[in-house]
Amino acid sequence: MHKYSLMATTERQRPSCGCKGIRTCLRCEGEQSQRHILQKNELIHYDFTYDPALKSAVREESGVRQSFGFHGVFLWEDFVSEDEEKELVASMDEDVWRESQSGRRKQDFGPKVNFKKQRVRVGDFTGLPAISSNLVERMTKAPLLASFKPVEQCNLDYDPLRGSSIDPHLDDSWLWGEHLVTVNLLSNTVLTMSLDRGWKDLEQGVVRVAVHLPRRSLVVLYGEARHRWKHGIHRKDIHSRRVCSTFRELSAEFLQGGEQEKLGSELLDIALSFKGVSL
Repeated sequence: MHKYSLMATTERQRPSCGCKGIRTCLRCEGEQSQRHILQKNELIHYDFTYDPALKSAVREESGVRQSFGFHGVFLWEDFVSEDEEKELVASMDEDVWRESQSGRRKQDFGPKVNFKKQRVRVGDFTGLPAISSNLVERMTKAPLLASFKPVEQCNLDYDPLRGSSIDPHLDDSWLWGEHLVTVNLLSNTVLTMSLDRGWKDLEQGVVRVAVHLPRRSLVVLYGEARHRWKHGIHRKDIHSRRVCSTFRELSAEFLQGGEQEKLGSELLDIALSFKGVSL
């Protein structure tokens, strides 16, 4: 094949999205003529639903109600007002959204990290965005987050037209600390918590808990929900545009008394200056 023909073919095969490896969105599935592929996301059904009042996962089957204590989720409804929501999203949309995996777009405000090699450096990190200052101050009014000091903010944009989703996963615990905090904007959605094995006497089979996230709410994952249960957002649960901001704190290794205390202190000073621009 002529080299110019080869280059043209390569360009046509390269998806115009941020997907890599096994991850796909509606855009690249269409470009690759793979619409016949059955997405795992579309097969998900929820075994249990999280009840924030009872702090339990509940379900009814054949008229029998079942439940178990589900710990490590804190939900704060109406964390932001309608006017704040408009202001926050407008500010994000004035910035550049970059293509990401599985039909999402993102904006990163955080240090440069290589999780595989466990390396972190300041790089071009300039801090969290100014508009987040009030949000962070408000978070700390909750006793659970009284000492919460975020060092990273990641904004994500989900759209059903792109088939946006995020696979079930556990966040890193080498750099990121105990609390994962997310502010959910523009639409209601469902955060799916899943445990592949080790639940009660079941050695096989997946247990799923649907955590309903209202629009303008804040959710915190900690404890077992942070370290044991995977979390994800399935394509079927994105019905209209959804924007979220996830805030992460440092692990003990980067705090006072830790091996990398000095670097952690530098990162926090930058983060909480609230002078950041997205990277």
